[in-house]
This record gives sequence, structure tokens and C-alpha cells, in this order.
Amino acid sequence: METRELRYFVAVAEELHFGRAAQRLTIAQPPLSRAIQQLERRLGVVLLHRTTRAIALTDAGAVLLREARLALEAVEAAERRTRRAAADRPGVVLATKAGASRELLSKLLDAYAAEPFAIDIEVMLCGPGEPEGLLRNGHADVALLHRPYDTTSGLDTEDLHTEQQVAVLPAGHPLSTRSHLSMAEITDLPDLPLPRWPRRDGSYPDGPGPQVRDHTQLTQLIALGRACALMPESVRAQLRDEHAIVPVPDAPVVTTVIAWPPHSRSKAVADLVRSATRL
Repeated sequence: METRELRYFVAVAEELHFGRAAQRLTIAQPPLSRAIQQLERRLGVVLLHRTTRAIALTDAGAVLLREARLALEAVEAAERRTRRAAADRPGVVLATKAGASRELLSKLLDAYAAEPFAIDIEVMLCGPGEPEGLLRNGHADVALLHRPYDTTSGLDTEDLHTEQQVAVLPAGHPLSTRSHLSMAEITDLPDLPLPRWPRRDGSYPDGPGPQVRDHTQLTQLIALGRACALMPESVRAQLRDEHAIVPVPDAPVVTTVIAWPPHSRSKAVADLVRSATRL
């Protein structure tokens, strides 16, 4: 399969409309329809159910959509990394969630900068879930990720730090004086719903909680009594008197990892990873 065919199919599968897909690709509709038909013939499967009113993905089409996105992302990542490798000033781009692992990141950058082989490190501070995508699509060379919230499958990783999670509540809330809370209690607070973070495609899951995009927005909503949150214990150092912290012993632990593409042969990335694992 050609990358052109995969881009055509992804556009049709996401729009579920040949006209809109053709407009998105800036091509005419007839050659787009022919390209999809040719792809189906070559694969020997039906990718789309077509009627006069609508089209829908078949099971095979859903599989190809998932795999095509990954393949196109890998091609784009290869292009970006190749161009960056040829830059006049080589450097490493490190992506991390803004407000997370602040102390660890500071120590890592200081430790690496002290090495005789150190080169420039560009730090990209991102929203939740974004560092993983930037690493996979080639915008970043290395990232600090947090399991179980980030997916590390297909990446090389080294565990750096594991910590318990705590409930962050508005100061003065009746539960703020408890010695601990359970996950069941946290997820069943009608007056303080858990926030809803965006998916990778920008959409939000259903639920009563407020839609949030960054740590600052979330902490303000908690202080206003509009939400609660489950966060790593290290968040204590970043909160103010308007917040209360209560341990949640049965919450899954959060492990901070340093991650990089498995095919990376960058000496600078390897040096940065070694500095991280020595901390």
C-alpha cells in the first residue's frame, strides 16, 4: 500500500463522506472513489458499507483505519527526525506534561548539563496526554510519561519514580479532614465530579465533570468547589492553602518513565536517558 492510498482512506473513514473527504484532500471526488475501490480490490476485503444515504466502516475498515493512522504517523515522524538530525545545531527535544514531575525534571536537566558531552535540550511543556503523541509523531525525541495515564506500548522506557496518588479537594470540604479516602468515594462525589480530559482526537468522554485542558485550569476549578481530582502525591508542593490533600491508598500508583522511540540511535538521547536513570 502507498502512503497516498492510506491518506485517502483515512480521510474517507474519518469523514464518512466522499465529498467532504475529497474537499479535505483538495482532490476531485471520482479519483478518490476509484482509489478506495482499487485499495479494496488489492486487499480483497470490503472496507466501507455504502448506501445511497451514508457510508460506514466495516470491521476490516476499522482495523485499517487504526493501522493506517499509525503508519502515517510513523512516516511523518521519520521525516521530522531526519530533518532535525541534519540541523546545524543538533539538540534533543524533551516533551513533558506541564506541572508534572517538576522536581525530577529540574534535577535531570541539571545532571545532564553537568556532563561534558551535554548538548542543548529543548523542553516542550504540554497538556495531559500530549507528550506521548509528540514522541510518537517525531516532534519530540524523548518524553517523560506517566503510567497508567500514558500508553508506553511500542516505546523503549526506563522507570524513574513511583508514587501514590492523593485526592485534591477544595479546602474546607467535609471530606478534607479524613485520614484517607477510597477510589469508590472519590468517583461518587456528586458535588465534586472528576474532571474530563480530552482524548487524542480532541473530543471529551461523557460525564458530569468539567472539561479541562491543563493543570492550572483544574486546580482553579477545585478551589472554586467545582471538581475534585486524583493526582500524584508530589503535587503537594504545587498547591496552595485553598486546596486539601487526602491519601487514596487503593488508587493505582503512578510511575514516571523516560521514553524514547525503539529505533532511536541518537547518542544524545542515550546520554540523557543514562543521566535520568542515575538520578
